[in-house]
Amino acid sequence: MVYQILLLIVPLVVTPYISRVLGADGVGIYSFISSVVSYFVLLATLGTITFGQREISYVQSDRVRRTDVFWELFLFRLIATFIVSLAYYIFCLFQRENQVIYYIFICNIISVATDISWFFQGLEEFGKIVVRNAVFKLLNIIFIFAFVKAKDDLALYAVGMCLIPVIGNLFLWPYLPRYINRININTVHCLKKTKEIVSLFIPTVAIQIYTVLDKTMIGVITKQSFENGYYEQAERIAKMALTIVTSLGVVMIPRIGTCFAQNKHKEIQEYMYQSYRFVWMIGIPICFGLIGIAANLIPWFLGPGYDDVIPLLHILSFLVLAIGISNVTGLQYLIPTKRQNWFTLTVCFGAIVNFGANLYLIYAWASMGAAIASVLAESAIAVTQLLIVRKELNLRHIIILSRKYLIAGIVMLIVLLFESSILVPAIVNTFIMVVSGITTYFIILFVLRDSFFITNLRMFIEKIHLKI
Repeated sequence: MVYQILLLIVPLVVTPYISRVLGADGVGIYSFISSVVSYFVLLATLGTITFGQREISYVQSDRVRRTDVFWELFLFRLIATFIVSLAYYIFCLFQRENQVIYYIFICNIISVATDISWFFQGLEEFGKIVVRNAVFKLLNIIFIFAFVKAKDDLALYAVGMCLIPVIGNLFLWPYLPRYINRININTVHCLKKTKEIVSLFIPTVAIQIYTVLDKTMIGVITKQSFENGYYEQAERIAKMALTIVTSLGVVMIPRIGTCFAQNKHKEIQEYMYQSYRFVWMIGIPICFGLIGIAANLIPWFLGPGYDDVIPLLHILSFLVLAIGISNVTGLQYLIPTKRQNWFTLTVCFGAIVNFGANLYLIYAWASMGAAIASVLAESAIAVTQLLIVRKELNLRHIIILSRKYLIAGIVMLIVLLFESSILVPAIVNTFIMVVSGITTYFIILFVLRDSFFITNLRMFIEKIHLKI
């Protein structure tokens, strides 16, 4: 979660600068090309990230077996990356506009082969990933401020965003000899798990449809790059905040996988209720907080010409709760317990909802329609997944867990809306609103004597005390 907060700070530093330097058109062009390239990245990945985390978590204590699992998945990803890179190069030959930027984005595909973070996530070795990512995020910021100076520097911006992560991936490789042996060709069969990998690839495709297709459809239907620019900025802010809520999922997938391998079903159930409570406690104030500060934040944060982002952010804020809940039920529970078929069904349903809603709503309301469609799709997935697990997890209990956080969140929202009506948009005023909102929310939780909040607060204070 500390790392996700760092990820939140980085865009807070870069986004205002980029929105002014590149403008809505430049941001829109980058967003559209990125959405197109993401389909190729999807093909190269083939669902192996979640699959890799899960499979490694099953064999954490067996060096020989995890060696075979690693090399099988790495070779599989390497072959897929080579084939997709070749296809993407051919695709680039037919692009007439912004061809150079399309070529730069091939780095995103190459990064699939070099990325082995899934291996360390499966081992629950998160420290190395956090340190690596933090260092290269800071290098990314330095690169952008040093070289991206005008609208014509869109290609340089693409270089910084695409090439630096590839270099960063290489810095995890020196740690590998501590955890695995050299490759043994006789025991490694890179195509052995193809069927299972493809079964996880199908929901990945569906997820891509309702997370990226909306940007592609905005560009194709409206033919206005600034509409994509508005949507990109609103979604970026909402998903910046979302990373804090979903940070628990990265940790819980290998933990649930390990418990499942050891048949600790009661322990899994307790972990799940803790996860839902975490999402309610963190997600509700983030969702309501974004709604409350949007009108004060956007004018100074993005600069002139981005007023249309405010209503978009009001709508997309609800993604924090919808995705947070589906992240717990789907990724943290259904996948580690080998029920990816149910997970596939739910995300395919969400993709259908998203595509159908986009077709109508984007024609009617452009980027606003895409925002509504995204929230509808994510909500449909969250509700469907909860219905699937209703016999194993008490839905009434899950909903009741949100009660105190909803009360505190509503009080906080009222305070923020009042402050927004009297404070002019400015960085100092937004900071005041954020501090007052957080203070109000946690004071209400303390008054309501929320056990989860108080227990974790005490634990945090004790750990800080021990460190000191």
